[in-house]
Amino acid sequence: MLANAHEVRNVPGRKTDMNDAMWLADLIAHGLVRASFVPPEPIADLRDLTRTRKQLSREVVEHTQRIQKVLETCNIKLASVASNILGKSGRAMLEAMVAGESDPEELAGLARGTLKAKRGKLMEALHGRVRDHHRMLISTHLRLIDALQASIADVEKRIEAELRPFSEAVELLQTIPGVGTTAAQAIIAEVGVDMNRFRSAGHLRSWAGLCPRMDESAGKRRSNRMRKGNAWLKTMLIQCAWSSIRGEGYLRALFLRVRARQGKKKAIGAVAAAILTAVHGILRDHEPYRDLGAEHFNRNDRQRTASRLARRIRSLGYEVEMRPAA
Repeated sequence: MLANAHEVRNVPGRKTDMNDAMWLADLIAHGLVRASFVPPEPIADLRDLTRTRKQLSREVVEHTQRIQKVLETCNIKLASVASNILGKSGRAMLEAMVAGESDPEELAGLARGTLKAKRGKLMEALHGRVRDHHRMLISTHLRLIDALQASIADVEKRIEAELRPFSEAVELLQTIPGVGTTAAQAIIAEVGVDMNRFRSAGHLRSWAGLCPRMDESAGKRRSNRMRKGNAWLKTMLIQCAWSSIRGEGYLRALFLRVRARQGKKKAIGAVAAAILTAVHGILRDHEPYRDLGAEHFNRNDRQRTASRLARRIRSLGYEVEMRPAA
């Protein structure tokens, strides 16, 4: 049995291997050890692949930032004009610098697309002092980025092959606002497709760490920060939540409702928890996402909403008389 060490730890200050073994044996004898979630082999393999893809993507970002740091050392401000220094235009300029080109006018002439309209700003940004030392560093980082991107492409092909048995679940999860292909793949890799392993949607949220921790003493709540959980799943759901609130619907209404009382961070955590609740229902019932609508809270709480708005108007110095519409 695989158990969470945090849930079976003993009193601090009395820890030895013998005491740990006796304590665990006592807990198991009384049925107090709860088994952790261990995914089946196909899901575990998929989890390794999606986590590897994310790590490789992070390394690409790290090398991109190092290239930008080298350019800043050379007094070249390419990032202040181009939003992506590794786009088609930025890559062409970097390769020209590595090849020995230093004329700002020639480098600015390599701009493509909408960046052509910023030729004057580009010439100013590309005016710097690039030495052989800097060219070697930029060339090294570019080669590493190419190798990482090739590895990411190979991993993505393997992920697609491993996900063929779960293609229906991937499509269903993409019906949730803010959840794309990559996010759906990562969600399935972390929680699997069998929701019988989780007693309820609340159990899944707790396992993922998308619920307030229980920290109460002397009748007072000391903290309501989110508890620790699956960091890979939590970060992905937070990204999906930021994307989902751009549109209109239940998730945006939930965000605005919680933000008014508790701020942005609490609100986006609530939206991520709502997305995970929808994931549980979709994978359990094999049905697409059904949005409750932007007016969901107003429909369920019409009288309270009306009273709140009336108090708000009275606070502004107006008299309000409320009566139901005919």
